[in-house]
Amino acid sequence: MMTQDSIDRTIDNRVSDQAAESTFKEVDDTDRAIPAIEFRNVTMIYDGRKVLNDLSFKVMKGETKIILGGSGCGKSTTIKLVLGLIKPDSGQILVEGEDITNYNENNMMKVRKKLGMIFQEGALFDSLSVYENVAFKLHEQGVPEEDVESEVRRMLRFVNLEDAIDKMPAELSGGMRRRVGIARALVGDPKIVMFDEPTAGLDPPTARTICELAMKLRDLEDVSSIFVTHEMNNLDYLTSEYAVVNEAGEVVFEKEGEKLCLINSKVLMMRNGEIIFSGTDETLRRAEDPYIHKFLRGH
Repeated sequence: MMTQDSIDRTIDNRVSDQAAESTFKEVDDTDRAIPAIEFRNVTMIYDGRKVLNDLSFKVMKGETKIILGGSGCGKSTTIKLVLGLIKPDSGQILVEGEDITNYNENNMMKVRKKLGMIFQEGALFDSLSVYENVAFKLHEQGVPEEDVESEVRRMLRFVNLEDAIDKMPAELSGGMRRRVGIARALVGDPKIVMFDEPTAGLDPPTARTICELAMKLRDLEDVSSIFVTHEMNNLDYLTSEYAVVNEAGEVVFEKEGEKLCLINSKVLMMRNGEIIFSGTDETLRRAEDPYIHKFLRGH
């Protein structure tokens, strides 16, 4: 006979399973069939060296693509190409099915409105308050101040920093600066977000907080993202947990578990500008490549 506790646990598990359904189930939707980002045979040469060599991959709608690799392997170059800050020597780059390879700056400005960019250092304006930093894009667009304030507060709530709204960047810790940078990147609800080493230099609990924000975007907001990192803890968080909203309306993080497998987080590992692995974290950990083994051990 089941106790009340076990009945409650069963109900809780069902609620969690239902809330997580979109995270684990393939969606039959023609709009989702178009990748958020696609690289087709992209080659990039810098100072006579192939930084990227015939690179091809896709980031699907609502998927997080974790790009791993040592320094100089071409991870951050992929983000610069998506933003149109640099151009490839050959190949194509598509954003939501739109070929942006040869776009000029005017055309790229329109594309960038769809994108959120989270830099390694947070990249805040030191002379502006937290409020003014997060509101920067909205002020540039001439949005009425009452709308600006509600949007800024909403974004700061998302990163759990509404209390810091009137502070200056100099008053914030490194992790708080990084979170303000995330809030600023999310203004306008971009459906594609790029993280460039967002946890570099942060202590483990703060790095964990940044990964939780990435999971919330993926699982609750259906955001597509590229997450560039060389830190194994980030891989562990992003591929083994998912965010759900519980019955009390709070965001909680559940473990992937034995029965469930995250389909919206994939790993791409690069070396010398080439993909040496593409697939799930489970497959990565079983790979026999000595370089991958060494990397996974943190050497």
